[in-house]
Amino acid sequence: MSMLVSVQNRGTIAIPPAIRRTYHLDEDGAQVEIIEEDGRLVLIPKIAVDAASAWFYTADWQAKEREASAAYAAGRGASYSTAEDFIADLS
Repeated sequence: MSMLVSVQNRGTIAIPPAIRRTYHLDEDGAQVEIIEEDGRLVLIPKIAVDAASAWFYTADWQAKEREASAAYAAGRGASYSTAEDFIADLS
């Protein structure tokens, strides 16, 4: 998709509503990363992460999430109906 938008006098541009909705840029805290690449400006949509949840998105934690998901998919996991069953299995 290609679109022509005007750059305003303070350097601002308006991203069309359909594109904002598609990339969730209409949500609170949404940001756009700008990368200069081979003489082009590339806009990458970003949604800010609340500081209280930032730990979840670190590379280390995401690696552990992938490892846990793979283990569960391979049948190396357990489900419990109650907290008491879970605690009993810890013993």
